[in-house]
Amino acid sequence: MTVHVEERDDRVIATLDRPEKRNAIDQDMIDALHALCAALEERPRTLILTGSGGVFAAGADIAQLRDRTAADARRGINAMAFIRIRELPMPVIAAIDGYALGGGAELAYAADIRIATPSLAIGNPETGLGIMAAAGATWRLPEIVGEARASDLLLTGRTLDADEALRWGLVSAVHPADRLLPEAHAIADRIGANDALATQHTKRALRTPRAQHPAIEFELQAELFDSPEKHRRMTAFLERRAARTRQHDERTTR
Repeated sequence: MTVHVEERDDRVIATLDRPEKRNAIDQDMIDALHALCAALEERPRTLILTGSGGVFAAGADIAQLRDRTAADARRGINAMAFIRIRELPMPVIAAIDGYALGGGAELAYAADIRIATPSLAIGNPETGLGIMAAAGATWRLPEIVGEARASDLLLTGRTLDADEALRWGLVSAVHPADRLLPEAHAIADRIGANDALATQHTKRALRTPRAQHPAIEFELQAELFDSPEKHRRMTAFLERRAARTRQHDERTTR
């Protein structure tokens, strides 16, 4: 099993698990990621992606890459799996410890939220191996960190440490290794406290091309405005506020 999957009611924790290969992404792992996506498309839940053995993913499996042909490149083997992860209905959180290189970095770029440990080493050294980063880095990385920084990283092939990745906004937070998964779960808890449909619509709007805004928000918001959950949550909010106001007034009149 190259991906260990733990299912909960509101989330799924998927751990890349090829420790003997530093979780290098091979065809079996890609197949497992597709199966995971199929389950989350059928029953949307927040996904936490992480790696075993103090490594997220040290890259694609070079032994397999070496034997791939032009026809394989045109199939977009890794890219199609990462696109599917990116398009999952609910948020994806990448909890990154240690190496996230090449395909491992591109898998992390596909997440909505990335957090890391101080041992993070993230980058795309593909050009040094005679190939390019072709599983999302050339279009996702500029969206995340800007064109100048993406060009710096992709054209030099250098690796960022945790401090630089945090300064660049490539990750949103850095935590000690023993706090990485608890912090990922805390994020999932905050997501889970919100309305699932509102969360899904927000993610969809975030991923919609600029030319389709603001029309996409109007349509998605219209659906939410008619939902019973919107009425229930807003009624509960108003009732809590009224209760706090009464408590405040009672204290001030004593």
